[in-house]
Order: sequence, then C-alpha cells, then structure tokens
Amino acid sequence: MTSALSPTFSPARTGAPSAAVWTGRVLSALVVLVLLADAAVSLFAPEKLAEPMAATGFSAALAPQLATLMLVCAVLYAIPRTSVLGAILTTGFLGGAICAHFRIGEMGSGSQIVCLLIGVAAWLGLYLRLPALRALLPLGQG
Repeated sequence: MTSALSPTFSPARTGAPSAAVWTGRVLSALVVLVLLADAAVSLFAPEKLAEPMAATGFSAALAPQLATLMLVCAVLYAIPRTSVLGAILTTGFLGGAICAHFRIGEMGSGSQIVCLLIGVAAWLGLYLRLPALRALLPLGQG
C-alpha cells in the first residue's frame, strides 16, 4: 500500500528534478547537518553545553540522551521513506527547546530564533521536494 506522502508517489521522479526540488534537497541537507553537528557537540564536548543547559534547567548529564534524540531525528529525516516522521519529531524536539527558553523568561532569544528557523527549513525542504506534500498543503493557491 502506498501512502500519499510516500516517495514512490512522487511525480517529480519521472523527469529531471526542478529547481524547487533541488532547493528542497539543499535545505533538507542543511537541516540534517545542523542536527548532526549539534548531536556531535552534545556527545563529544558536553562541557561546552553545561552553562546553557543549566540556564534552561537541564543537567549537563542529559547531553548524551539529547544527542541520541537529535541523531534519531536527523536519521529519520534524512531517509526519504521516513522523512515526514523525521520532520514531525524534529519539529517537536525544537519546539521543546523553544519552550524551555520561554520557561525561563527568554522571548525571541537567538536560540529560539535558530530553533524556529531550523524547524521552518525542515518543513520547507520537504514541501519543496515532495509533490504529495504540496498537493496536501496547496499554499499560495486560491
């Protein structure tokens, strides 16, 4: 059974990919790279995150668990068949980070804006590269 968001449902696979598809691929690759870089810092240099994590009420000892979550999100987002699930999980993870900053009274901080932009880039990348998602959400059409 083929779902509406399955990569095999994509009409864009019949010809050369359009500029929108390539833009979506580049955005998606950037999202994956950011998630992987953040996970690498959390795994291999958690001491660099101790102060910002403490400021938001998290123990630096949680860095490996957060890194694992980021790695799962990145891998699921990078695999075409699970990219929508990866985007949902990534958005949830980033939303939690934004909420942690709201909780301590930060409104519009750099961290929140970066999380918001990564989440938007994740969905915009999928929107541009998956025709089925564009059909589901026909933005800009009357």
